[in-house]
Amino acid sequence: MGITSAIVLYAVIWFLTLLVVLPLRLQTQGDLGKVVPGTHAGSPENPQMKKRFLVTTVFAAFVWVIVAGSIVSGIFTVRDFDWFNRMATPEVSQTGG
Repeated sequence: MGITSAIVLYAVIWFLTLLVVLPLRLQTQGDLGKVVPGTHAGSPENPQMKKRFLVTTVFAAFVWVIVAGSIVSGIFTVRDFDWFNRMATPEVSQTGG
């Protein structure tokens, strides 16, 4: 895996992790009964984005190490995900004479 592939893989994992972390333990203005005029009741009271980004970064790094290690070690290859046999060579894909 090249450095660009590793960075892209980490970015994808980071954003997917962020989407999981954002709603965790979120208290909305409507839940607390303190809706600021002009905002939606579903708006967060205290989003704590710095804490959420830190949790996302740590967890994404952990997941990235597992996924990247599996790819580099050869446990997973691109051919493992070739469910429609599109990467087969002509010699392998021929069934008859």
